[in-house]
Amino acid sequence: MAEQKDKTRYKLAAAMKECMKTTPVDKITVKDIVEGCDLTRQTFYRNFKDKYDLINWYFDKLVLQSFEQIGMGNTVGESLAQKFEFIQAEQAFFTEAFRSDDYNSVKEHDFELILQFYKDLIARKTSRPMGEELDFLLEMYCRGSVYMTEKWILNGMKDSPKRMSDKLVEAMPPKLAKVFAELELL
Repeated sequence: MAEQKDKTRYKLAAAMKECMKTTPVDKITVKDIVEGCDLTRQTFYRNFKDKYDLINWYFDKLVLQSFEQIGMGNTVGESLAQKFEFIQAEQAFFTEAFRSDDYNSVKEHDFELILQFYKDLIARKTSRPMGEELDFLLEMYCRGSVYMTEKWILNGMKDSPKRMSDKLVEAMPPKLAKVFAELELL
C-alpha cells in the first residue's frame, strides 16, 4: 500500500517537473499536473493538499536523507554538500520551485525543516532544550542559509555543492559554531 502511494506521488512529481519546464510554479494548476500523468484530481488531493505540498514532499524525499546522517557519521558540511548535489541534479525543478514566494513555498518549507531538524538534533545530543540566545542564532542562521541557497539556485549554481556547503559552514555565527563543534557536528 505504501509502495503504491509513493509510486503515485512520484508520478505526480514527474508531471509537476514537466509542467515546470514551461510554466512558473505559481501558474501551474492541479488540472495541469493530473493531465500530465493521467491521474484524477481526487487522486492528487488524496496525496497532497496543493501543488506546494507536492513540491515540498519531493524536496523532502531528495534532501532529508542527507540530513538524517548528521551526527551519525556525517558532519553538517558533508550533509549540506549532499543536499546541494541533490538540488543541482534536479536544477530545473528547484530553480522553478525556489522562484515561488507562496506561503507554502519550498523556501519556507526548507527553513522550517532545517530549523526544527537542528533544534531536535541539539536537544537530543545535549539532553536539554536550547537557550534563548542559541535559539535566536540558529533561527537567524537557518533563515540566512535558505536565502543563500535560493540565491545560489536562482543565479545558476555557479559554486560547486562543496564550495556552497563550505561557505554556509564558514558563515555560522561563532557561538553556534562552538556548540556544533562541541557536539561533533562540524
